[in-house]
Amino acid sequence: MVTGDKESSLMKKRNKRSHKRKREEDFERIDSLPWSSSIPIGEDDEGESFSTLFSGSGQLDGGFLSLEEIDEADYHLTLPTIESEITERKQSPEDDDDTNETVDEMIEGEEAEEDGEGRDDEDDEDDEETRKKKEKKAKRNKEKKKEKKKKKQKKINEAAKNQDASAAVSCDGDDTVEEQVEEEEIPPEFSAWSSMRLHPLLMKSIYRLDFKEPTKIQKACFNVAAYQGKDVIGAAETGSGKTLAFGLPILQRLLDEREKVGKLYALKGEEAQKYAADGYLRALIITPTRELALQVTEHLENAAKNLSVKVVPIVGGMFSEKQERRLKEKPEIVVATPGRLWELMSAGEKHLVELHSLSFFVLDEADRMVERGHFRELQSILDLLPVTDKPNEGKTQTVKSNDTVLNVPKKKRQTFVFSATIALSSDFRKKLKRGSSKSKQSSSGEVNSIEVLSERAGMRDNVAIIDLTTTSILAPKIEESFIKCEEKEKDAYLYYILSVHGQGRTIVFCTSVTDLRHISGLLKILGLDVCTLFSEMKQRARLKSIDRFRASENGILIATDLVARGIDIKNVRTIIHYKLPHSAEVYVHRCGRTARAFADGCSIALIEPNETSKFYTLCKSFSMESVKIFPLDNSYMPAVRKRLYLARQIYEIERKGSRENADRTWLKKHAESMELELDDEESEEERVDNVRQRKATSARLNKLKEELSTLLSHPMQPKKFSGRYFAGVGVSTLMQNQFVELKKQKQAQMQIGGDIKRRKLVVINQNCIEPLQALRAGGNEMLKMKGQSAEKRRDIASLKKKRKEEKIGRRDQRRNQKKQRKLMASS
Repeated sequence: MVTGDKESSLMKKRNKRSHKRKREEDFERIDSLPWSSSIPIGEDDEGESFSTLFSGSGQLDGGFLSLEEIDEADYHLTLPTIESEITERKQSPEDDDDTNETVDEMIEGEEAEEDGEGRDDEDDEDDEETRKKKEKKAKRNKEKKKEKKKKKQKKINEAAKNQDASAAVSCDGDDTVEEQVEEEEIPPEFSAWSSMRLHPLLMKSIYRLDFKEPTKIQKACFNVAAYQGKDVIGAAETGSGKTLAFGLPILQRLLDEREKVGKLYALKGEEAQKYAADGYLRALIITPTRELALQVTEHLENAAKNLSVKVVPIVGGMFSEKQERRLKEKPEIVVATPGRLWELMSAGEKHLVELHSLSFFVLDEADRMVERGHFRELQSILDLLPVTDKPNEGKTQTVKSNDTVLNVPKKKRQTFVFSATIALSSDFRKKLKRGSSKSKQSSSGEVNSIEVLSERAGMRDNVAIIDLTTTSILAPKIEESFIKCEEKEKDAYLYYILSVHGQGRTIVFCTSVTDLRHISGLLKILGLDVCTLFSEMKQRARLKSIDRFRASENGILIATDLVARGIDIKNVRTIIHYKLPHSAEVYVHRCGRTARAFADGCSIALIEPNETSKFYTLCKSFSMESVKIFPLDNSYMPAVRKRLYLARQIYEIERKGSRENADRTWLKKHAESMELELDDEESEEERVDNVRQRKATSARLNKLKEELSTLLSHPMQPKKFSGRYFAGVGVSTLMQNQFVELKKQKQAQMQIGGDIKRRKLVVINQNCIEPLQALRAGGNEMLKMKGQSAEKRRDIASLKKKRKEEKIGRRDQRRNQKKQRKLMASS
């Protein structure tokens, strides 16, 4: 028995020694990895410094060693896969605690094993009682080790919670500290996100927002921006999710840095705070319009919910004092328009001026930023950005702010430039790939192109250019159409589309505020619920108008090109171009308000005769071979024109009266301010005539309103429509489609079984289908874009001939006037 025990003890010693050798070899292989020692955390017992949590190869931003940097052949390591880990856990569930040991715990275990080996040599000849005592001691030692592990894990968890709590101080009091994320199984619908390796908290937000899969632009930008740390110039079609394409990398990096600082805090305590950038601005996003800035803020707040990341909008039209109070909360992300941002920066707002820890600078809708005469403040903002020639992330830098000297970490800044229409020259693309530093800037110093804007913003070498736009640039599921009409007939065709095909949300785009007021005034008189949006409106009125439009399923929004940029309103079915825009880029952004996020939509352009050539060039620039002509039922036009004639008369009378009242009140107001009395020069007869005239106009106005209200109380019918017999004027295509739908509904009820209930009154041939369905049903007629040059030349020739005739007529008129004057003088 004794010899057997000795043999077993010798075998144990050999196994332990071989196990120890294997561990030492593993440690030597790990130490041979290329860890950078830029920020040493501390020293071990032998006085040698060990690597920081921010160490890495230097090629990746974020300061970590990724799996792509480790080569198995160089270090003879086998990288575990997901399948191998699952099989190992299934085979050895009891060893889960051992796999979670840290390096320090492994070293402690080896020292304990060496002590155990020495004791075994002394006690080989002891009796069974002493052996039992030692077994009890070994059990106690194991229990003590487990308790030490639990205490150490508690300390790490508490340190991470303290770090999260300190980061949450800058947020609102209602925001709670994020809880520890439990490992949950991702549903199969969201499996497309797994390849992007999102942070668990961020993945939880994606699951809550019900985003089943990332878009192309989001998938292409995330790995390049989050894991490779490159600058990005991104272009994709409207409605493709560009906001989260730059939002997700920002949130991912902020969460990763917070975790690293939390682990560092557990090891070094309060000294880890000098590596954190808490309380400083980390991301600055600039947009061209206020509505787009508020929309981007809303999207980022939804994604950053329960992440303790604060997002604040800085836009004009609101009280600057309130925005200054919100900036005192020290948000990590600021979304701003150039005007108000520069106003607060020039006033010395501390949170906006201290940009040494800025990690992200984003320009959304960049092509709008470089238009001539716009956003001069943007140039001043770009000059305030820190230089990014050779940044060293994680290294502390002394920054002077007013009269104080701060010791803060300098961060490597990434620059993102996004838009739906970015045209980069081939020379600029080659220059970015070569990494040349010098560039030709404009002599005036203005930001007049995307190339100059990118370089002034500090775009680094080897920038990632992600261009997912197609040759047509427009969304793939949008259907283009047009209506040829005279300028005076535009109002009639617009009212026809909105009344006969009034299903779904519709946006009507105008090029001027005068046209917008004219259209909205007429449509309101005709009984349509219309919302307006243009630049001269106050910010509160703008927000109310957008909320009203979103609340209505069949809402109508009449707006200028202010709404064309980035505004995301769901279920917009139709876009109507009352007048064509001045550039193809604006046309793309207008059409981008519909057919968003893989949905379909319709675009209708009202073309005047002098806009024909302009429309042809637009279609050719988008590589369109043909364009559909929107189908019209001309039998409705007499009823449309009759209603519109009454509405115009009412509009002119009301407009004239409002002008007179405005002039009168303006004169009284200024006279009172100057303490002057107005002389009443009107005689009694003039006063009586004015009173009679006002009464006559008011009576006429009331009569017109009554006549129009009687017309609007009945559904609009086509010309010669018979109320008794459907065959009175024939059955239209619209009526045929309605009969087919009613037949299908009746057959479905009969198949289900049961009695057919008595149905409610159904309006036939009136307001049942949206413009897209009408275009698909009756839009077979097309206009081919080929061979239009001859027609274009004929139009130009006729226009020149008309102008020449007008010029000759004016010359003859002047000659006749001169002859008459001479005759009068001679007589």
